[in-house]
Amino acid sequence: MAYDKMQEAFRGCTARPLLIDEPMSRHTSFKIGGPADLMAMPSDEGELCALLKRAKENSIPVTLVGNGSNLLVRDKGIRGLVIKLGNMLNTIEVDANSITFGSGVSLALASKKAAELGLTGMEFAVGIPGSIGGAVYMNAGAYDGEMSNVVTAVRVVDGDGNVKILTKEEMCFGYRKTVLQGSGLIVTAVTVSLAEGNVTEILAKMADFSQRRTSKQPLELPSAGSMFKRPPGYFAGTLIDQTGLKGYTVGGAQISTKHAGFVVNIGGATAADVLRLIKDVQAKVKAAHGVELHPEVLIIGEA
Repeated sequence: MAYDKMQEAFRGCTARPLLIDEPMSRHTSFKIGGPADLMAMPSDEGELCALLKRAKENSIPVTLVGNGSNLLVRDKGIRGLVIKLGNMLNTIEVDANSITFGSGVSLALASKKAAELGLTGMEFAVGIPGSIGGAVYMNAGAYDGEMSNVVTAVRVVDGDGNVKILTKEEMCFGYRKTVLQGSGLIVTAVTVSLAEGNVTEILAKMADFSQRRTSKQPLELPSAGSMFKRPPGYFAGTLIDQTGLKGYTVGGAQISTKHAGFVVNIGGATAADVLRLIKDVQAKVKAAHGVELHPEVLIIGEA
């Protein structure tokens, strides 16, 4: 479908204008990615539902992105409509020990809000980049904590623009897995249940996690966080380091010299560079240790 017809299909759905041929490199922490045909940034759930309904009526494919912190977009970009939630859905509602966050709320802000209220359980999330919606989608975690430990309900919108509430059981949480993956469901809000705690102790734990992250992770260069899932019984970064791959480079993509579990963009990296590096690392680690590594980062778009 021509751009003008696609634009016309979404006329009046959002107050913000649609972006045409928008480079996804501007919307990912990796600073990598080809153009999206169209990009919309809905300000609330109503606009989101309107976009989804129009897309379905006009047979236009839809791709959802959050803050782009765990995402690799291939070099030819994304066809159809990209809906970026980012920080759009950013409401916070408190009910005793439960907090409902709009899916665009950053994990850092969510953990800090819980701390302000003297509620414990979200400390692990303070250093994880991205939004709480994306974190629930992937069941993100760190420092022996993960979203499945605190989530009690997830509000989602389906491809027809219908709103549903999923319980914790219906989410089918697993290691970096949920029922949301591949479902077409879009998270709009997340409810967590936390325990009462000591504010001083909560803040001390958060400070410790933040310091550890700063000292060990290559935050000075663009990346998508940990590149590989943790294989059973091992740590991906340790296996990669033991294989002698720290600093291994393909084009502008490099295994971080600071933390071998990270692939960083040292300048001008393409998705093809990253994908080639991933394959090389997988092959070399498998040959050296007999362990298969699988990407934790979501890989989308046309090659």
